[in-house]
Amino acid sequence: MVNVILAETTASVSELKKNPMATVAAGEGFPVAILNRNETAFYCVPAKAYEVLMDKLEDMELNAIADARLKDGKAPVRVTLDEL
Repeated sequence: MVNVILAETTASVSELKKNPMATVAAGEGFPVAILNRNETAFYCVPAKAYEVLMDKLEDMELNAIADARLKDGKAPVRVTLDEL
C-alpha cells in the first residue's frame, strides 16, 4: 500500500512519546508526520504553523463570501477606509 507523506520530517509514535519537544523541533517549524507501523497516523504541527494555516483558511472563507456577494447581481459600492 502506498502512503503519501505530506511532511519532510517523520517520526514514530515511540519517538514522539520519548521526547515530544525534540520531535517538534526536528521539523524546524514545519509539520512532522507521525508514523504508526510505517503509516501516517497524524501530523504534529507547531503552534506558529497552525496559526498561519488558520489565518489562510479564514482568508479563503472571507474571499469566498466576497466572491459570492459580487455574483449576486448587485452593483458593488466603492468606499474608502476613511468612510468606514
